[in-house]
Amino acid sequence: MFGMDPENAAPKPKTRDNPTRRASSESDFSLMEFMQRYPDDAACLDRLWREGFAPDGHHAECPKCGRTRKFHRTKTRASYTCDTCGLHIHPMKGTIFEGSPVSLQLWFYVMYVMASTRCGVSAKQMEREIGVTYKTAHRMMKKIRTHLMTDEDQQPLCGDVEVDETSWGGKPRRKQGEAHYTTSPEERRAAAAAFREAKPTILGMVERGGRVRARVIDSRHGATLSRAVTANVNPESIIFTDDWASYKPLRRVYIDHKVINHSAGRYVDGSTYTNTIEGFFGNLKTGTRGAYKKVSPRYLQTYLNEYTWRYNAKLYGPALFEQLVVRAASGI
Repeated sequence: MFGMDPENAAPKPKTRDNPTRRASSESDFSLMEFMQRYPDDAACLDRLWREGFAPDGHHAECPKCGRTRKFHRTKTRASYTCDTCGLHIHPMKGTIFEGSPVSLQLWFYVMYVMASTRCGVSAKQMEREIGVTYKTAHRMMKKIRTHLMTDEDQQPLCGDVEVDETSWGGKPRRKQGEAHYTTSPEERRAAAAAFREAKPTILGMVERGGRVRARVIDSRHGATLSRAVTANVNPESIIFTDDWASYKPLRRVYIDHKVINHSAGRYVDGSTYTNTIEGFFGNLKTGTRGAYKKVSPRYLQTYLNEYTWRYNAKLYGPALFEQLVVRAASGI
């Protein structure tokens, strides 16, 4: 199932188990389906139990007995008990849910929303939707980004790979009380350049028709940029970049390096372009600007992980939420 090609996957018909979504819908897992499948904490705990220990919901390997035994749901705690020796197994142990006072169903709902949105959702919005404090909502989302929305596939990108870099942050603003045009145009341009260099730099790399990877790097100049590219892209690849000078040394590393001259106002020359990675940057910046307003450089990489995970997870077939549940149950 996880290896299914999404383009060849059969449409999901409207059935008794799926009465709210038509076959023509592009939805993988609708809100109504979520509410039907996970109406309470018990249903969520049962999913973790089945995913991590007992696929049939009843029989699991008992560590104390040393063999497969029948288990039943414990009435007074969030665990399952061996019918033979009485050992308790806690499905939430070792997961991001362990020790949390927040309802397990609310955890599942936050995971569902984060997996379903295209441009992100803020902790303030989650605070309003699930009725917890802002600090609690922020902590929950941070754990999901850090522990679940990570790229397990660390294999270098290969094939035709587009590479581009972008600065992160807003434009310089006039200080309060400072008059307009107090400096010469040259000084203003120099100040703007210094401001741009001081902002964090994001390096984006994407396989055409495949995975994307985004990293916060220290500088967009020289060896720092080259090392970041070579660490993430296979030398047997063909890379596509713009005419930024720091990319020039890469032509000695890869089998081919194609350059599109943005400085001359050219953005497509046959198969030479960087529109795919620029489209990813566009979604990233539009989403964060609309949903989060501002992202601290300290946590920027975790937000990049969220966006790259959503982009890459679409390649593996099942609903993005289902992939998060599997990861959560395994204690990743």
